[in-house]
Amino acid sequence: MTDLEIPFEKDRKGHYRFFEILPGALSYGLILLPLILTFISVKAAVFFVLFYLLIFFVRSLAYSSRAIAGYRTMKHHMKLDWNSLGADLEAGKPVGKKIERPKWHYKNLSRLHLREHQFTPGKLTHAVIVATVNESREVLEPTIQAILGADYDPKRMILVLAYEGRAGKGTEERVLELLELYKGEFGHAMAVKHPADVPGEIVGKGSNITCAGRALHKYLKKAKIDPTTVLVTSLDSDNRPDRSYFAALSYLYCVVPKPLRASYQPLAMYTNNIWDAPTMMRVIATGNNLFYIVNTQRPHLSRNFSAHAQPMQALIEMDFWSTRTVVEDGHQFWRSYFKYDGDYRVYPFSIPIYQDAVLADGYWRTIKAQFVQLRRWTYGASDIAYIADKGFWHKNKAPKADVLAKFFRTLEGHVTWATGTLLVYFAAFIPPLLHPQNLAANELPLVVSRVQRIGIAGLLVSLYVCLVTLPPRPARHKRHRSIFMLTQWIFLPVTSIAFGSLAALNSQSRLMFKRYLSRFDVTEKAVRTTGGKTITTQADPGK
Repeated sequence: MTDLEIPFEKDRKGHYRFFEILPGALSYGLILLPLILTFISVKAAVFFVLFYLLIFFVRSLAYSSRAIAGYRTMKHHMKLDWNSLGADLEAGKPVGKKIERPKWHYKNLSRLHLREHQFTPGKLTHAVIVATVNESREVLEPTIQAILGADYDPKRMILVLAYEGRAGKGTEERVLELLELYKGEFGHAMAVKHPADVPGEIVGKGSNITCAGRALHKYLKKAKIDPTTVLVTSLDSDNRPDRSYFAALSYLYCVVPKPLRASYQPLAMYTNNIWDAPTMMRVIATGNNLFYIVNTQRPHLSRNFSAHAQPMQALIEMDFWSTRTVVEDGHQFWRSYFKYDGDYRVYPFSIPIYQDAVLADGYWRTIKAQFVQLRRWTYGASDIAYIADKGFWHKNKAPKADVLAKFFRTLEGHVTWATGTLLVYFAAFIPPLLHPQNLAANELPLVVSRVQRIGIAGLLVSLYVCLVTLPPRPARHKRHRSIFMLTQWIFLPVTSIAFGSLAALNSQSRLMFKRYLSRFDVTEKAVRTTGGKTITTQADPGK
């Protein structure tokens, strides 16, 4: 398949529009279903609510068990000496100092000769594209410092600062100043300005990093560096890789069966400023941390999200990222999947890239920024029409059973995102409200409450994982802040509905009524210094 791009808005017709409408139609239908069934048959309504709750309950138990397993894996992988494990790959056998070598490492060593591509960590180059719009130096510079602070030789790294021309002279001066300050630390460093108003592009991160990727391609050609040996990591301005990230990524790239037909997904952890964020934003951020920890235990469902890595060769072949969507990260999986006719996968690995929780200047502005961010995430529902269109209406060799399974999983995930919390919290009260004399209807809320009480055990497990993954409390915060980290969870129902269900319904409604998100809404960022001073940057100077 050669045409990987999303159709322009004016070209979305027929079956494409049907699949854009489908997730919203299913979500609203599912929300109304308990009410409709209650009018038809109380028993049917009760059965539906109990059946849905049972599914939700079983999933929550599995979620909790995966949370514990994911947390243990993360802690273990962060302790490993990945550079020494990589040295073993270079030698083809265990060498050097005595370190912990997991069983899977010995299996990887025994299978090296079976690899189609004989890559070794010492021959790899890491290119890091850092996308920025108008973020302050206090946001951007710690990201560069975190890259330099990794347990990896920066002389084998290329830094690309991708900045928006529409952000103005201030951004350009800030980026060039940082480039001049740090370029000597890297093997190579450059700044790439993405011009404003390029025909056929939307204002978004995908357009910015695609422009940077093309400039990187030109440099690699000039420097005669093999793009199959270059791993490209795309970062937002506030994304700070863990010390082990580049060494672990190098190791993974050298041992997977088809390294060029894969991307590599680190663990997103929203902990940079978690102690400074308002209460509800902390709940959302730590809940997101838990979600991505769980996802490391479900590799078959992994998709690109936020910071991720991909071989330069693959990026060249698919012309980098999409320039027509605000969700270029998750959409990149589908572009890659159809580019390689289904012979493609995402490898999750449990090394964190630390990111900022949403924090703006003032509580209400922070709430607005949080909703805008989650609306953008839930706009991934736009991929449902893309999957159906490329999978069934365009010529490709991707296995149709696999396409169908991925389509339904994606559809179910977005519908559940919009409806799950609302149904769990409210569906049980509809039958007794409409049929107060019916015994089954009146028993339903009691049964549901008992099941939910059992589910609290699973919630406590999740709560434990959220708490132990927090960074140490900064000295500028008093001890009672730690208590708030525990009591904040009483807001979970509010955040689940307001920033989960409603954000998802907003995105799906936009797709239903052609109110497309045609611009990447950059969230305002506020940084609190160690002295307690707040530094704020305008969300998007081009608006």
